[in-house]
Amino acid sequence: MYDYNKDENVGGEALEKGVETGRFLHDESKKIIKKKIKRAQIRKAQEEAAKEAAKASAKATEKSAQVSAEAAKKLAEETARLIKLLFGAAKKALTSIIAFIVDNPVVLVIIAVILALILLYKAFSGAITSYISGMGEGVLMGTYTAYDDDIIGVNSDYSKLEKELQKTINNTERDFPGYDEYEYRLEEIGHNPYELISYLTVKYENFTRAQMKQVIKDLFNEQYDLRYTQRTETRTRTVTKYKMVNGSLEAYEDTETYTVTILTVTLSNRGLGNVIAAKSLTNVQRARYDLLMETQGNKPDLLDDLYTDVEIPDEYEVPPESLTDQTFATMIAEGEKYLGRAYVWGGSSPRTGFDCSGFVCWVLNHTGWNVGRTDCNGLKAKCTIVSPEEAKPGDLIFFKGTQKSKRGATHVGIYCGNGIMLHCGNPIQYTSINTKYYQNHFLCYGRLPEN
Repeated sequence: MYDYNKDENVGGEALEKGVETGRFLHDESKKIIKKKIKRAQIRKAQEEAAKEAAKASAKATEKSAQVSAEAAKKLAEETARLIKLLFGAAKKALTSIIAFIVDNPVVLVIIAVILALILLYKAFSGAITSYISGMGEGVLMGTYTAYDDDIIGVNSDYSKLEKELQKTINNTERDFPGYDEYEYRLEEIGHNPYELISYLTVKYENFTRAQMKQVIKDLFNEQYDLRYTQRTETRTRTVTKYKMVNGSLEAYEDTETYTVTILTVTLSNRGLGNVIAAKSLTNVQRARYDLLMETQGNKPDLLDDLYTDVEIPDEYEVPPESLTDQTFATMIAEGEKYLGRAYVWGGSSPRTGFDCSGFVCWVLNHTGWNVGRTDCNGLKAKCTIVSPEEAKPGDLIFFKGTQKSKRGATHVGIYCGNGIMLHCGNPIQYTSINTKYYQNHFLCYGRLPEN
């Protein structure tokens, strides 16, 4: 059954709650109003304080401006007074100086001389500085920048490749057995170490030995070309045969044919200088390469494998009596066409230039012999060795040890009699064989077979 008394109690409680809530809201409203009034009073006080501060600041600024104006006025007046005094003193000093110079004109000359010397010194010192700077750059451009050990090592590695090439050629008959004949057409093995190092300096600057291993192999393969070719020839020969004639054995000559197999070994030396000339170098690099070749990298004693004449020769002439031999006179006429030509490693013709054996081979091939293109040892093998006492104009003269990387004969010339020879030194020229250098390196004389 529904309890109405409970509803009445609820209503009473609600009324009490409502009254309490009303009182709470009233109290809170009073607090908010009081806060607003207080804030308003604070703002008003702040505004009044700001107005008073502004008035005080304005008065202070006005007073400061007045003081600054007065100070500036006093400073300007004092400055003007000092300038006037200084101007007067300067005017008086200048007048005195002019009067002194007028009375003593030599002073003016001295001053002019001093000024001229100062200007001359500045110009001269500037020129000297520029010259020294340019000279320093020139010295650097003409100097090998790699360490000496690396330079020597790289050149040794290149020479080692050449020694291996020579060894390969020497072992031809062992490595290619079974041929009836072996024919050698060999150009000189050797390189100009200054060409090698100058090129590497221009291209790779301060290189190391390890860095250049593949580079020098590529250069070597461009310089040398070794080829083997074989052919068969049918030949005839006269032989002695025997037959029975009336019961007696009689000898007679007959001609028979036979075949031979020949292996030709051909070594072409393009010349390291020619290989480098074909390289893509800029104009600056090419100019520096030429400079390094001229200065030898400012290290002329570092690489001593290069053959050059070490003594400046006098003017030599072929003994007139020697020219009565027509064969020798023909040799000299051919050789003298090329006097003054520079030494070129591997060169064998007027087009490419000559090295020592290339020059002698050219002369012989154009004066009745057919020696092909061979090196010093190849020419020596074609000769009969004769003593110095037996030597005559037209014989070949051989030297040893002029290149540390080679054995046997390392240089050759044409003996002209009277202690001189015609050879491809640097350049092609007549030279005395009685100098200390050639006496120390003399090997032998060789006489060619009659042509």
